[in-house]
Amino acid sequence: MYLSKSPTLLRILTRKNLVWSIPEAKKEIFLTFDDGPVPEITPGVLSILSQYGAKATFFCVGDNVRKNPGVYQQVLDAGHAAGNHTFSHLNGWKTPLPEYLGDIENCSNYVKSSLFRPPYGRIRPSYIPYLRKDYRIIMWSVITGDFDREASPEKILDNALRYTTGGSIVVFHDSLKAADRMFYALPRFLEAFSNKGFTFPVLPGS
Repeated sequence: MYLSKSPTLLRILTRKNLVWSIPEAKKEIFLTFDDGPVPEITPGVLSILSQYGAKATFFCVGDNVRKNPGVYQQVLDAGHAAGNHTFSHLNGWKTPLPEYLGDIENCSNYVKSSLFRPPYGRIRPSYIPYLRKDYRIIMWSVITGDFDREASPEKILDNALRYTTGGSIVVFHDSLKAADRMFYALPRFLEAFSNKGFTFPVLPGS
């Protein structure tokens, strides 16, 4: 179960500690990609982004960077930014704090970044002060749901178009699971918002 748009009350209650949007960015949209790099998927994402002059922030799983360092370097060489998404894609609701922090530190050996996104968007409130010592914790305004095998590609595109506004942080996934839906939605999303005069920079502080 997921909500395509992050709940307003949740954003208000947590905005001092978590980043949900970049409200001052009136004509900018912040694309993010979770769970890569994946050699079968990530280069295709880079190609599409290049066609539209778009940049993105890739929240990388450390073990995927370890296994695919060349693909990770392609992301950086293309001018995109990277963020820490843990080494093992751990669920922050289910993982004890020492193990969780250790996994993040392990990822930091491969991904040099001051940005962190918790896998599944799940993190215990008591963990946040520890993470904020070293990271800006990046959540999202819009999650496309491209990982949802029950959703059609058209539904994923509709989610993205319907809820995105200036300053939105939008989540796609450069993963095998999401590939068909993501590759359908991403170029159409970029086309629609490019035609409206929006640009796509990396997240501030990347």
